Amino acid sequence: MSRIAGKVVAVTGASSGIGKVTARVLGERGAKVVLGARRVAQLDEIAAELRGRGGQAIVCATDVTRRDDVERLVGTAVSEFGRLDVLVNNAGLIRRADARDFKDDDWDTVLEVDLSSVFCLSRDAGRHMLDRGSGKIINIASVLSFQGGIRVPAYAAAKGAVAQLTKALANEWAGRGVNVNAIAPGYIRTDNTRALQDDEARSRQIQDRIPAGRWGEPDDLGGAVVFLASQASDYVHGHVLVVDGGWMGR
Repeated sequence: MSRIAGKVVAVTGASSGIGKVTARVLGERGAKVVLGARRVAQLDEIAAELRGRGGQAIVCATDVTRRDDVERLVGTAVSEFGRLDVLVNNAGLIRRADARDFKDDDWDTVLEVDLSSVFCLSRDAGRHMLDRGSGKIINIASVLSFQGGIRVPAYAAAKGAVAQLTKALANEWAGRGVNVNAIAPGYIRTDNTRALQDDEARSRQIQDRIPAGRWGEPDDLGGAVVFLASQASDYVHGHVLVVDGGWMGR
C-alpha cells in the first residue's frame, strides 16, 4: 500500500531541506519527480543523483511568487510525464522581527510564499487531478499552525492558514478522488531555522522541550511523505500530521 513507483510527483522548494529529502525519498522509490525551486544548480545536482540511481527527474525553475512559474510547474509535469499524481507544497520562508517592527514588505512576502502559492499550486494541480478523479496534495504546515511562535507573526499566520486551507480543500475534493493533507514539522534543522540553531541559548531551550531530546532532521519527514503520497492514506482527508518529536504533546 505504500508503493510510490510510477507516480508523477512535483515538489516545490526542492533544492534543500525538507523539499530535497522529499524528492529523494519519493524518487528513490520509483516516482517520476519534477523538482521546483529558484536555485537551479542545486536542483540539477539532485536530478543527476536520482537519474544516477535509475530514477526519472526533471528540473523546473520555479519562483512560487510568480504565477506564471506556478502554472508552468504543473504544466511541466503533465507535458513531460502525462499527468500529475502528487503535489508537495513545501516552498517556504521565515522573516523574524518583533511584531511592532515587522515590515509590510516582509509580511507580504511571507504570506505570498507560505500561503498564496500553496493555494495557487493546489488549485492548478487540483483541476488536473479532479478531471482524472485521483491525486494527492501534501502541504507542509508547521507546529506554528497551532501555536503563535515568537517574533514570526507572518509565518505563524500563514501556517495557521495552511492548516485551514488543507481542510477546506479536502472538504471539496475528498469525494472526487483527491486527497489533501498536510505535514506539520516541529523544529527541524533547515536553513529556515538557522537563526534559532545559531542562538545557543534558544536552541537549548527548544531541545530541552522536545520529548525526543533532539532537534528533528529533514530525513525524519520521509516516512510521513511516503504515507501521504501512497495508497496507504487513501481514506485520510484534511489531516494535519504532526512530526515533531513530541513537541505538541509537552
